[in-house]
Amino acid sequence: MNLSKFLMAGAVAFATFSAPLAQAKDWKTVTITLEGAYAPWNLTNPDGTLGGFEPELAKYLCDHMKVECNLVASDWDGMIPALNAGKFDVIMDALSITEERKKIIDFTIPYAHTHAAFATLKDSPLANAAGTGTVVKLDPGATGVKEVDAMKEAFAGKTIGIQAATVYSKFIYDNFGDVATVREYKTGAERDLDLESGRIDLVFDDAVYLISAFEKSNGTLAFTGPEIGGTIFGSGEGLGIRQADTDLRDMFNKAIEAALADGTIKTLSMKWFKTDVTP
Repeated sequence: MNLSKFLMAGAVAFATFSAPLAQAKDWKTVTITLEGAYAPWNLTNPDGTLGGFEPELAKYLCDHMKVECNLVASDWDGMIPALNAGKFDVIMDALSITEERKKIIDFTIPYAHTHAAFATLKDSPLANAAGTGTVVKLDPGATGVKEVDAMKEAFAGKTIGIQAATVYSKFIYDNFGDVATVREYKTGAERDLDLESGRIDLVFDDAVYLISAFEKSNGTLAFTGPEIGGTIFGSGEGLGIRQADTDLRDMFNKAIEAALADGTIKTLSMKWFKTDVTP
């Protein structure tokens, strides 16, 4: 877990990257789903095409594998069930690789690894909380972390907005659910609007997504408190694939390895995130 997301419920957008047909087994075409609303990871352009870090990386991966890939926008909270139901072949939506998710789907090797962070209104009393501008690396199940305890004290009694069904929501419930009100949203865009209007006090999400949200808010939002990194949110972002499709997973793994080796992922991450998210 999850690039601002605009309201895209039920919207479907397509983009096709064509390359010579694959000879590896039966994978001549592959359908990849993403939100098209989680900038800068993925977004929908004014003409309806999909853009962002992941669509551009998908083009490289599919060209490398010599398959035709169709990109389809769908709702975040239904992606994993829809994948297993056969509605598409791959999830590519800043999907964190976690042990819990591995029980129901398979993953490629990671193509990115990012931090998460809190954000609030720049002129809020909660702005510039202790540790702002630093990174704390946590492992799963970490307890008694002084930086987290300091944030719990600073954010006690406040309302924290999260996007439902993300790895970040578990972190918030586990560490702040007993001191703050947690409000779930279907999309980050809805949540961010509530933060801008003052209906909630804080949000917690992927840091590079929040940077994009800051730009769209005309500078009214900012990070507060330390960014959270390490393995607490998994081993990075990877492609979600059905457990039975090991051949497809292996094809993508080789393509991701090539994109890492030749610097494509670094180049795309600097273009879209202004920082290197290479795992």
